[in-house]
Amino acid sequence: MIDVCGAEKTFMMHLQGGIELPVVRGVSFRVEPGECVVLSGPSGAGKSSILKMVFGSYRCDGGRIGIRHHGGMVDLAAAEPRQVLSVRRSTIGYVSQFLRAVPRVPSIDVVAEPLTASGMARADARDRAGALLRRLNIPERLWSLPPSTFSGGEQQRVNIARGFICDLPILLLDEPTASLDAANRAVVVELIGQKKRQGVAMVAIVHDDEIRRVIADRIVDVTAFASAA
Repeated sequence: MIDVCGAEKTFMMHLQGGIELPVVRGVSFRVEPGECVVLSGPSGAGKSSILKMVFGSYRCDGGRIGIRHHGGMVDLAAAEPRQVLSVRRSTIGYVSQFLRAVPRVPSIDVVAEPLTASGMARADARDRAGALLRRLNIPERLWSLPPSTFSGGEQQRVNIARGFICDLPILLLDEPTASLDAANRAVVVELIGQKKRQGVAMVAIVHDDEIRRVIADRIVDVTAFASAA
């Protein structure tokens, strides 16, 4: 599902005289259907940058990001913006560390939006959104409120529900359990296990050693890629 080969990323610091800041170089790993690969390494090693390269948010300066999309392989490192958007719509989901939602939109509609955008009836999408919010212990009395009124942990659970609601074949997870208590971390672990059984290929960043041991089929240490820079 994912075939990363020799990918590299360098940032140009335009406000500091054009200094080039190498982030990662020679990044190579594969992810099969139903497999969760966890990226490990200290802060600043380039884990989030690699995740954004796989999602197409960051352009690679070299190498290849192969994504299985509609039966064929697409190289996101060389894809046109329109093709990147197509891959995101129907192949890759992304759960970031922070919820970015339109102000004043009810939480249930924030979660349901990916389904309604793909053509599902609003009532059906809201039913699925409600089931996920309930599973993540967001009480029904809060569903009509915008997530901006919630605590950090509640916002993250809305974020997780939105990311997990679609049945996409690839899912990227950037610290999905960071702001959660033990009970809700366990729910996220269950959701990840369910996705694996459905054949979803996942790449995750998880700093919690216990969570990493439970969800990881393989661990990729990114320090080798960072030190090569």
